[in-house]
Amino acid sequence: MRWPAFSTGVRAQASASGGSSLIEVMLAVALVAVSALGLIAAQVWTAREAHAMSLRESATWIADSIAEATRTPSVGNAALDQSSGWANVLLPQGDASIGESGVVASARVTWASVRDRPIAGDGIGPPAEPCGDVDAPAGSSCVALAFAK
Repeated sequence: MRWPAFSTGVRAQASASGGSSLIEVMLAVALVAVSALGLIAAQVWTAREAHAMSLRESATWIADSIAEATRTPSVGNAALDQSSGWANVLLPQGDASIGESGVVASARVTWASVRDRPIAGDGIGPPAEPCGDVDAPAGSSCVALAFAK
């Protein structure tokens, strides 16, 4: 089959604008790729923070059980041993202890921190003391719950 002999000029216009449409497509693909990377980063951050929150929740429950159990002096040491075992099972490098100062005591649970902490000069702000006055190794998190004996 032969094409008609007359020309409409459509082919000449298509080849003249072909390069600019490819640039537009490339920019659109780059924009979609950057947006997808942003969404992936947000999902990873959310998953990491959810895991850290789960660890803090477990540590809080353990500290609360220590505080409740030590109100009865006869079961205090057994409860601490049991809670320390639970901390070791539920938390990475978990440890439970009791600090006493007169009539006030504190149940402390420490574990290895799994999230990245900001460092000084990071632009996010200086890192807070991870465990207040509790002697805990660097890179660890803790929960301290004060209670009256």
